[in-house]
Amino acid sequence: MAVTLRLQFSTASLMFFLLLNILFVQSSFAGDQRLQSFNSSSMADRYSKNEHAVDNPEEIASMVDLSIRNSTERRNLGFFSCGTGNPIDDCWRCDPRWQLRRKRLADCGIGFGRNAVGGRDGRYYVVSDPRDDDPVNPRPGTLRHAVIQDRPLWIVFKRDMVITLKQELIMNSFKTIDGRGVNVHIAYGACITIQFITNVIIHGLHIHDCKPTGNAMVRSSPSHYGWRTMADGDGISIFGSSHIWIDHNSLSSCADGLIDAIMGSTAITISNNYFTHHNEVMLLGHSDSYVRDKQMQVTIAYNHFGEGLIQRMPRCRHGYFHVVNNDYTHWVMYAIGGSANPTINSQGNRYLAPVNPFAKEVTKRVVTSNGVWRHWNWRSEGDLMLNGAYFTPSGAGAGASYARASSLGAKSSSLVGSLTSNAGALSCRRGYRC
Repeated sequence: MAVTLRLQFSTASLMFFLLLNILFVQSSFAGDQRLQSFNSSSMADRYSKNEHAVDNPEEIASMVDLSIRNSTERRNLGFFSCGTGNPIDDCWRCDPRWQLRRKRLADCGIGFGRNAVGGRDGRYYVVSDPRDDDPVNPRPGTLRHAVIQDRPLWIVFKRDMVITLKQELIMNSFKTIDGRGVNVHIAYGACITIQFITNVIIHGLHIHDCKPTGNAMVRSSPSHYGWRTMADGDGISIFGSSHIWIDHNSLSSCADGLIDAIMGSTAITISNNYFTHHNEVMLLGHSDSYVRDKQMQVTIAYNHFGEGLIQRMPRCRHGYFHVVNNDYTHWVMYAIGGSANPTINSQGNRYLAPVNPFAKEVTKRVVTSNGVWRHWNWRSEGDLMLNGAYFTPSGAGAGASYARASSLGAKSSSLVGSLTSNAGALSCRRGYRC
């Protein structure tokens, strides 16, 4: 971070050398990298106040001490903050050697899915072959061969590729699919199924144009394959699974949902994704009668719901849902909907309503009478409503209910633009900050 301090000649010489010390500490720890700002907002505020002359030597000395201590702590952690305010991105994106420390990502999770470790404790697996010729006997080097293994794996890609899957990609537990540094599309065929497993991270993929497939044999582990009925064509289907983190993907134009989580799935974070060109974006909860989904907890944070979207961002049943610091720039029918008494905690989001005067409402209670849904706990706190957008709250605001639907501290809705500015799959280059 370049900090310009203009000194007045009336300032004591001790002040001058202390100010030089600040600059030296910052430049020596940052090396050749020019940091935009530190994580600590208080430090950023203090520097902004001291762009001009500072007349208090004790304050200068305190700044020096704090600068040294903060810089030392960040150096001990091994990285600096880019200062975006996005805690996931600030955790790893400023490191120019991110490709050598990919597994650090597993320690950057937030929300209900923050404990998803994926393949952190396993070896790397390099996907070199985009083909999917045989879903029962996949070739080594293919994505399918990687995800079915019965040991932890951190899966990366040798080069750019478009993977068109013949059948659902049925994952096994403790896997990370990491598309950083290359341009990987899963498209024009089947897509990803996370079923009855745990600890999965999916990061940095383009997932689009997913099609219904099925009525075929598909392998799900080295020792098992079986008959699969027809799949709906979801981008990512989460079924009876837990500790799942879906981060920095670009999803669009699938046959059914872009992300669906059903059948008792829980401990899920959906963050930093860019959703476009789709009707029913996200379903959380199997059916009104499936009460096992009452345990579901999902965090939806720092996503951009963009052009061409119609509804279900998300559509919730039962369970507890924390919708925090997302940017909703497009919908046709509604943004957030639900049935069967879900608890929805909307905090610090930006909602831009469409032009249609009959579609300004953010919320929709699906096929439910007012006498029923007025008892559901739905609240809006600190949300920014634009172009006539409005959120219809309900419920008595039971503290225990919202405690179960709270997973991280919400930032001001005025920051949503910067928090979500890099939503979607990132363009990362080896040897540079991502």
